[in-house]
Amino acid sequence: MIPSAINLHKASKTLTLKYPSGEQYELPAEFLRVHSPSAEVQGHGNPILQFGKINVGLSKVEPAGQYALKLTFDDGHDSGLFTWEYLHQLGVRQEELWADYLAELKKAGKSRDPSVSVVKLML
Repeated sequence: MIPSAINLHKASKTLTLKYPSGEQYELPAEFLRVHSPSAEVQGHGNPILQFGKINVGLSKVEPAGQYALKLTFDDGHDSGLFTWEYLHQLGVRQEELWADYLAELKKAGKSRDPSVSVVKLML
């Protein structure tokens, strides 16, 4: 499913995707960054938990052929192509994926904030 409009909002750090069906998704840069399809994040089938990305923004959005977008994040991450199908799935499943991500952070004793060091106490 190809969006009919794609808007990068640098101030709010979001990417808005509008579809011909009327669907519209506002995807925060942090959400996109931690769900990047890159090998760095996906770990060749064994995903690597990303943390400390609360302040990350998108600096550039560019087409990758007719099938994907290449997103450049202001933390330097720019690998991984977000296919139209993957972007649509991120929009559709945003709430579920975000809840799962927050649960994984908590389980790992990690934080969204890079300046916070979470210590997991074993009692």
